[in-house]
Amino acid sequence: MNQKKQLVKNTIIIAIGKLSTQIISYILLPLYTAKLSPSEYGTYDFICTVSLFLCPLITLLMEESMFRFLIDASDKDEKKKIISQTIIYTFLGTIVFIPLALLVLKLTTDYSGFLMFAFIVFVISNIFIGLSNALARGLSKIKLYSLSNFILGIGTIILNIIFIVFLKAGAEGLLWANSIANIVTALVIFYKLKLPKFIGKYDKPLMKEMIRYSVPLVPNSISWNIINMSDRIILTQILGSAANGIYAMASKFPNIICVIYGYFYTAWKESAAKITKENNKNKYYNSIYHDMKRLLFSVTICLIAVMPFAFPILINKTYEEAYIYIPLIMIATYYSNLSSYFGGIFSAYKDTKVMGTTTIGAAIINLVIDLVLVKQIGIYAACISTLIADLIIYFYRKNKLKKYIKLKELKFVGPFIIMLIICLAYYTKYIAFIPNIVYWIFNVISLLIAITYSIINNLNLIKPILIKIKSKKGK
Repeated sequence: MNQKKQLVKNTIIIAIGKLSTQIISYILLPLYTAKLSPSEYGTYDFICTVSLFLCPLITLLMEESMFRFLIDASDKDEKKKIISQTIIYTFLGTIVFIPLALLVLKLTTDYSGFLMFAFIVFVISNIFIGLSNALARGLSKIKLYSLSNFILGIGTIILNIIFIVFLKAGAEGLLWANSIANIVTALVIFYKLKLPKFIGKYDKPLMKEMIRYSVPLVPNSISWNIINMSDRIILTQILGSAANGIYAMASKFPNIICVIYGYFYTAWKESAAKITKENNKNKYYNSIYHDMKRLLFSVTICLIAVMPFAFPILINKTYEEAYIYIPLIMIATYYSNLSSYFGGIFSAYKDTKVMGTTTIGAAIINLVIDLVLVKQIGIYAACISTLIADLIIYFYRKNKLKKYIKLKELKFVGPFIIMLIICLAYYTKYIAFIPNIVYWIFNVISLLIAITYSIINNLNLIKPILIKIKSKKGK
């Protein structure tokens, strides 16, 4: 099987497994709001946010280093050394984390001892699941990785119901439910992979090499969170929580692009690394880049075009203002995912410094623009700062990528005109002299254009799927 077909196959397998956890996050919202007070859910959400920052700092993202080094490993002994260094470092990092976390929590929060204990277990469980998933992917056990995500999803929903509905355990219950689901799933993966046979001795040179690879990934990971979170923090502090609520609602729909791209990116990191030694790598990277760019652009324009019809149905009138910001955030998300594609290539060549420095720079620029403009233009400041930050990362990484690969760009004029037409139709809502019926006609035409353009533009991806379906029906 060639690399491109393998990438598509792995993406589908990962999507099937991960889809359960994505759906569950929405299924459980009514349960959370019915059984938890705003302060309880706020505590849980805060701890989840803190966990996103802590895990990369504790592990130095050694699990990502392990994943990348395992791809190049030639035999079992080499794999054993790589996995051993990751386990040793992760274990030591976790041991150091526990007393420090207890001290910080005691000084900065009024959490009960039970909640502090639940917090620490929750962070450790996230480290466990991250390590086990990276191990499964590094050993090319994609089906096991997908299955583990399915187990995690089912386990989470069952345990959440038990802890929240029957035990009425509040925020602590959510933490324990997720912690138990994470740990059990990780143990299943470790058992299936027979982890003990991969545990060996400390290897100082290899440990240094792996840390050298992973350290630049830490600021990259944290900076992405800063870009996403700084907008919300500044909006809340300067304009109030209502403004943040509007912006958060406007951001929900662009997240669909991230979900779709996320399935691809998990498979892409492995594929990008494996192709580095091939003679046709330049052709392969260009082919995937063009396919992905067409697909992401199609998803973006179709989502913008469908919003005039979907938004009034899905969103309460209280959040009507969010409608105006959606296209800006959609376009920013599009460029964010494209730059992530470049990140996969840098990871493949073990050049992670570019990823860290670009994201830190963009996070600082994002923060400065927010602070300078938020009082003048309100929520638009958050949208513009995010778009500028994502554009900077995209163009800078693309330029740096010339060191390894020369990417040929697709024609720009056609897509630009299509995007312009769709956005103009979208914003006719705010032109006073245009009748309501004309607004709807424009947007029906806009949606038809987006769908037609997307089908024609992605025929090379659609045709093989249709042929396969047709051949199966003929059997």
